[in-house]
Amino acid sequence: MRAPKAENNSDYSNWVVFGRNPVMEILKSGRAVDKLFVQKGSREGSIQKIISLARERRIVISEAEKPKLDSLCQNGAHQGVVCFCAAKEYSTVSDMLDAAKQRGEDAFLILCDEINDPYNLGAIIRTANAVGAHGVIIPKRRSVGLSGAVVKAAAGALEYVSVARVTNLASTIDELKDAGVWIYGSDADGESILTKKRITGPAALVIGSEGAGISQLIRKKCDYMLSIPMRGQINSLNASVAGGILMYEILRDRMITDKE
Repeated sequence: MRAPKAENNSDYSNWVVFGRNPVMEILKSGRAVDKLFVQKGSREGSIQKIISLARERRIVISEAEKPKLDSLCQNGAHQGVVCFCAAKEYSTVSDMLDAAKQRGEDAFLILCDEINDPYNLGAIIRTANAVGAHGVIIPKRRSVGLSGAVVKAAAGALEYVSVARVTNLASTIDELKDAGVWIYGSDADGESILTKKRITGPAALVIGSEGAGISQLIRKKCDYMLSIPMRGQINSLNASVAGGILMYEILRDRMITDKE
């Protein structure tokens, strides 16, 4: 069954599926699944088959107590299993690079390093569409997926922006570098976007998490670190706001280069 929309479940809206048979069919269908919750200690009968199939598809599996599952499906008959389906099928990084080639453009990708707020991810996707980016890449773990709240925050942009969900963001960066893509991160100690050289050619912008920013591992993978000038009393910006400023800086550089 699908959980009806409710206030305490608004992040997932109508993409919550629960019950052993419905979840099994979702997994068999190949539909994109963000996460599977299994009742703690439950491994009997079809539950084990569900877990095995989810592992084959490399879906994130979490154990939860019954009250948690009750809450997720609003006290529906979950039979010890609840899954969150993505609102849209995920794309691949290769598809994004191919799309850039087909359009005769240098690749422009957005990498989200552990963005957990669905409204931030939605806003990033919306801005990515506005600047003409070829796709947004998110990690499978420690990151929000394409939930109902993301769809709402994206305000229709999700229909036009490809989103890839990768197992390992660091490895994906290595693959992008092999494809000739330069990686740009954001850091207070980085080079100011007002004084740097223009960002031209294939580029990927890394946007860090709401609290910790870009992780140390990903930071080391970046070719350049950029900073946004701050003149007021605060020294940080919301992840989607900072990402928007940097995305438009890259777009500005490209537009100037195209005119020359």
